[in-house]
This record gives sequence, structure tokens and C-alpha cells, in this order.
Amino acid sequence: MAIVRALDPTSGVPLYLQVERSLQQRIDAEEWLPGGRLPTEDELGRTYGVSRVTVRQALARLVDRGVLVKEQGRGTFVRDTSLTAGARGVTSFTAELADLGHTSGARVLDQAVTTAGEAGLPEEMRVADDAPVLRLRRLRTDGARPVGVQTAYLPLDRFPGLDATDFTDRSLYQTLREQYGLVPREAVETFTVGGVLDEDAATLGVSPGAHAFYVERLTFDPHGPFEYVRSVMRGDRYQVRLALRNP
Repeated sequence: MAIVRALDPTSGVPLYLQVERSLQQRIDAEEWLPGGRLPTEDELGRTYGVSRVTVRQALARLVDRGVLVKEQGRGTFVRDTSLTAGARGVTSFTAELADLGHTSGARVLDQAVTTAGEAGLPEEMRVADDAPVLRLRRLRTDGARPVGVQTAYLPLDRFPGLDATDFTDRSLYQTLREQYGLVPREAVETFTVGGVLDEDAATLGVSPGAHAFYVERLTFDPHGPFEYVRSVMRGDRYQVRLALRNP
């Protein structure tokens, strides 16, 4: 067990915040692994020399941030944040919202040409480190409501001139279809759950640490992978739906 630093009641920082920070540090240090159960409130109170009420406040904040999960009658556990989405149609955010009867929007936050190496593209993209790629970072909205921040990377060797396109309220996939004749064939998405980072919180209209889906997506057409996307989606406005069926 890690050595727990004593709290400082003279620091001006509320004791429940000090307990919260200490627990977060211990979780980050993997003292408790995902799925692991924390000590009881009484045990934590004795460890930190505080009341159960103080411990309960600290735990509640960690639950609200998605770090912990409470299970009735079982205790408090480190949340297992890994989640793999099931197969569904390969569509754009615009098409997803249209299918739900909503209107999507996009505000360009950053559009620039970088290299595959600087972008940190996965090996599956099969793009040389010095190859130019378009980085397109956009705020995606449902009507006027912020839903997520998506950063897409596309190789310009394959899509010459794409960097000159204005993507404000314009579907990337529609552009690829109209200008390059590209039709997506399949995609692999990996979902994790975490808190919104400080740099994205104001853009998404939430407090830092609010629940969010972090999504990585690699999209293919018949010629291979053509797009890599990193997204952070508000947990209260974006859902993962799985259709399950026996063979």
C-alpha cells in the first residue's frame, strides 16, 4: 500500500478536497486497478483522520467525475473506463444526427496542414512520417448545443486540395464523396470514458472533469484506411447504442 501523506488542516483547502486529491493520486498510481474496490468510508476516515461525512464528500466528487462507481451493497470501485462499441453503419456525425431527426452543426476550431509524424497517426494508416496531412478540429453541435470536439486527420497525397475547403457546417464525408468519389466501407472505433480536460471544457460548455466519451476512429474504403479521428464527446449528450443479436 502506498504511503498516504497527512492532510493539512491549516492550508485553507477543504479537507474533502484534500482527500479527493489524495485518492485520485493513489488511483493514478494504480494502488487500485480498474474494477478494484476501495476501502470502506470508515476505513478511509481512519486512514485520513477525518469524519465519514468528509470521506463521503470526496467519494461523491470522484463518482461525479466518472473516476469511481458506487454499487449498492457492494462498495465503491474504480471505474473500468474501457468500452468497445459494436458494429454499426459507417456514417458521419451529420448523418447520425439526421437519422435521429436532429440538425448537426460544425464550427472549425483549427484547420492546418501538418505531417503524419507530428499528428501521431497509427501505423495502420500506412502513411510516411513526413507525409502532409490535413488536421481538421471542429466543434460538433446538435442544433446550437455543443456535443463534442472532433479532430480528423486525412492524408493530402490522397486528397489534394482538401485543405482549401471551408468545412464550416459542411459534412466531411459529403465533401469526400462529391470531390473525390470516396465511399467509406468500414471503421474501427475505440471508446474510453473519462473527464473533460481543462482545454476542452469551455468549448464544450461543461466543467473540467465532466463525464465524456473519448473516441478513436480509423475509417477505411476499398483502398485501405483514409481517415483517423480523435474525439471527445459530452457524456450527457452523446450515447453509444449497441444492437445485439444471436447468430
